[in-house]
Amino acid sequence: MTSTFQIRRGSEADIRSAAELFDGYRQFYGQLADYLLAEAFLRDRFANNDSALFLAFESQSGKGLGFVQLYPSLSSVAARRIWILNDLFVAPGVRRRGVGRALLQAARDFAASTGAMRLVLSTAATNREARALYESCGYKKDDVFVVYKLEL
Repeated sequence: MTSTFQIRRGSEADIRSAAELFDGYRQFYGQLADYLLAEAFLRDRFANNDSALFLAFESQSGKGLGFVQLYPSLSSVAARRIWILNDLFVAPGVRRRGVGRALLQAARDFAASTGAMRLVLSTAATNREARALYESCGYKKDDVFVVYKLEL
């Protein structure tokens, strides 16, 4: 039996649940556990209003199940807003219950409500499960542009 959950935009009032999930997300990507770093990073995002964070909570217990975090950007050519879907994480014990899909829908609805022209994301080529989820939600692999990065 799957539990029901709800999605809502996160705020500083949700910092404990958000930071626990964010710390788990960082560990998934090979970082050492550091709750205090996760909390400080998210507090800074809330204080500066420079991201949109949506959280999934279990309906009965209120336990945090996952999150999606978007960062604003702009398309100079189109002169319109875009959002970078930078982070998506669902706690391991609740995966395959529709939480990730619901978080992606919340991100899509939010981006549309801001008049954005698109959501963009990237993931590891080896992350087949995430890629399958994104593609099943309508995301298309970009075959036109090559991504470069400069580490500082």
